[in-house]
Amino acid sequence: MPASLTVSGGALCAFLLVLARVAGALTFAPLPGVKGVPAPARATLAVAIALALFPRWPTVDAGTVTAARLAAWALAEAAVGLAIGVSMAFVMEAFAVAAQMAGLQAGYAYASTVDPNTQADSGVLLVFAQLIASALFFALGLDREILRLFARSLEAIPAGAYVFSRASARPMVEISAGLFTVGARLALPVVALLVMVDVALALLGRLNQQLQLLSLAFPAKMLIALLALSWVAVLYPRIMTEYGGQACAAARRILGL
Repeated sequence: MPASLTVSGGALCAFLLVLARVAGALTFAPLPGVKGVPAPARATLAVAIALALFPRWPTVDAGTVTAARLAAWALAEAAVGLAIGVSMAFVMEAFAVAAQMAGLQAGYAYASTVDPNTQADSGVLLVFAQLIASALFFALGLDREILRLFARSLEAIPAGAYVFSRASARPMVEISAGLFTVGARLALPVVALLVMVDVALALLGRLNQQLQLLSLAFPAKMLIALLALSWVAVLYPRIMTEYGGQACAAARRILGL
């Protein structure tokens, strides 16, 4: 006998709500290379993740669902996904802020290359920092934390049941403030050393005004910045683990987990 594949209206509504949550998170989730792939591939990834979360799908009574209610639920689910994606994206952006601070002082901001994530011109040190942060993101297992947040949020907060409040917005503000704190912690040793180099060059220029220090300042500061970054790089995994834990805790507080 020929087999017939039928999908109930409730299962379809549940799939659409879960897909809205997953798609909202993938918009800002710091998964390396996702933004550079074609749109059909990103849509396929969102559908695959939504199907993988089938055991966590909510039970929806299709008889009580209207178009307006489904649209409102979808907007709420997209907002939940955006909260998860943005909170985790702050972890990667902290490295970008640190690279901007150090690169401007070291002189790397004068040279630009193509950023593989945004396809735009960016500083060399900024692109290098983003690549290092992407490698650490997978090495430290933060990608698995995003999937755990999906599963736990669907278990604790069924699709269509979440309501945002002022208390849920506070963790997002706190974790965004930590973005600049972590970026300053990463860049401060390099910037402080480069300031000392500038002071030393200024004193040499005052002692002997015939010295052509401008031609020596750029290569000296670039080499010293690379040496300082290689010395501080051993702290990057620990700092990213610490800030990633804070981002996951903030996402759980936003979702009320």
